[in-house]
Amino acid sequence: MSVLRTLVRAGNDGLTIGELGARAGVTGSTLTHHMKILTQAGLVQQQRQGRSIICAAVAYDQVESLSRFLLSECCADAAFPHTDRPHD
Repeated sequence: MSVLRTLVRAGNDGLTIGELGARAGVTGSTLTHHMKILTQAGLVQQQRQGRSIICAAVAYDQVESLSRFLLSECCADAAFPHTDRPHD
């Protein structure tokens, strides 16, 4: 989640792979794995600019919808659900 959060915080300009890894604290094959999954899901996009690869979040509406869904389901099956969880 830190990779996606870092890209969302960076905005439309995105970040180079190196900067993304440094900010998110994820590097090497782990970062490659995260980027592959996020790209396949359509949440981020990678674009070559010269010798750099720029990564950017592109699906803000989907991220917002996913966040709302996850929060609405938070603790729904717990013995003592949160009383402050959002409801539809």
